[in-house]
Amino acid sequence: MSALMVFLALLPILWLVVGLAVLKVPAWKACSIAFIMSFIIAVFAFGQSAGIMFSAFLEGVALAIWPILLVITAAIFTYNLVVHTKAMETIKTMLTSVSPDMRILSLLLAWGFGAFMEGMAGFGTAVAIPAAMMVGLGFDPLKSIVACLVANSVPTTFGSIAIPTTTLASLTSLDAQPLSVFISDQLFILDVLSPFFVVAIMGGGIKALKGVFIPTLLAGLALAVPELLLCTVMGPELAVIGPSLIIMAVIVICAKIFKIDDPEYRIDAEVRAVSTGEGIRAAMPFILIFVLLLFTSKLIPAINAPLNTIRTAVPIYQGVGAKPYTFVWIATPGIMIFLSAFIGGFVQKAGFGEMLGVLGQTFKGLKFTYVTIIAVVVTAKVMTYSGMTAAIAGALVAATGSMYPLFAPLVGALGAFITGSGTNSNVLFGPLQTAAANQLEPGNTQLSLWLAAVNSGSAGIGKMFSPQSIAIGIGAVAPALEAYISEQKVESGKADQLRKSIEPSVIMKTVAKYFILYIVVIGLICYFGQSVFLH
Repeated sequence: MSALMVFLALLPILWLVVGLAVLKVPAWKACSIAFIMSFIIAVFAFGQSAGIMFSAFLEGVALAIWPILLVITAAIFTYNLVVHTKAMETIKTMLTSVSPDMRILSLLLAWGFGAFMEGMAGFGTAVAIPAAMMVGLGFDPLKSIVACLVANSVPTTFGSIAIPTTTLASLTSLDAQPLSVFISDQLFILDVLSPFFVVAIMGGGIKALKGVFIPTLLAGLALAVPELLLCTVMGPELAVIGPSLIIMAVIVICAKIFKIDDPEYRIDAEVRAVSTGEGIRAAMPFILIFVLLLFTSKLIPAINAPLNTIRTAVPIYQGVGAKPYTFVWIATPGIMIFLSAFIGGFVQKAGFGEMLGVLGQTFKGLKFTYVTIIAVVVTAKVMTYSGMTAAIAGALVAATGSMYPLFAPLVGALGAFITGSGTNSNVLFGPLQTAAANQLEPGNTQLSLWLAAVNSGSAGIGKMFSPQSIAIGIGAVAPALEAYISEQKVESGKADQLRKSIEPSVIMKTVAKYFILYIVVIGLICYFGQSVFLH
């Protein structure tokens, strides 16, 4: 592949970075332009049929709508409904009863609850719901989005009952259990460090760790250690769900033992007793999300199997190797979250008409988010099916040779940056990683597992920086911010400042340093860890 072709393949990605971060083009416009660029390059430079690429576009639209936009809409509707019924005020009171310290609450929501949402549902819920709740508590909106993006980087590989990892194993004919162990080995350091970054982001720097160092360390170990043990003993399916519950329990216990209450980080909130019944009613949508997602997941095959038969396979993409796109109508997180929201709303005494009104407002508030995500997904499909994505990754393998493991995380991160999905990154580049391993050391299965693992782990890091993830964060936080501005009667100048703080360019620039740091760390672990973990 010539250097010119690789450069042309990179152009849509380069445009996204420059357009969003430098030129500050609105995300929906920048991503739409990226799609147009990718389509033109696919047809005129990569020699693809315009009709075939149009079918790739249609498959991208289908994927964006079902299940990605479905689950985003469901998650944000759930939050908006809880705000509408005033249950969020009760939830705030319950949260602040754990601790009035914003650092502890940030760990509880961004790190613990975010990991739980990733493990159960994925598809952006781990950023959308915790970030919106944090803004509802009065936290800085930019910091809330960035903290949730950073926190979500490490659980992504085991999200949605470990679909990214199990898909990768299936696609590459590798054993999922040792693959998941290697992923846990590679992510162990970042698992421990990530909650420290969450606290530093929310508290305004390293100084915020004073007084909460031990709870933060324990919160990191509460993911890293159980995750590794579960992968070693059972495999990947519970590798994030189980630890997320441990994380939240550890944070609550630490808050009670250490009595953390620094005036600098205290949040103003109502202090009153909340009865068990009132608390259950307020949290009912989130309780139902847990129950429904758990009981309809692959962990309960007696329920999951029949629900999974309710699906429709539609031939959309018409190119070489085309497979029908399958719409799963019931056993998908978005449907379960919607059901949880409506049932929870009834429990909270909201009328059906009221809930439809909230849903209508949710649709209205997400209109630009819809355009952005559809544009990102169709760009990913066109780049993948045209061979542009493979050209970029292949050039990296050719350029780095035996040093490739040091750069292998860039491939996984690139896939997630383009698609916004750990699963899609593994589908795109998992086979490339195993092919690279075979080029470096033919027949070395351990190296194939190692490089496949780093693709999956680094995909979460790329997702942190992905325009799709940023759009999800903005889509969730913007309505929560408007509600906060209205409720607190924030003066117009300050309100405009808060709104401008969550523009895509600002978020991308803020999260870039964490993205670079994580990529460097995982690259060093991948390269030097070979001598420790491979035998």
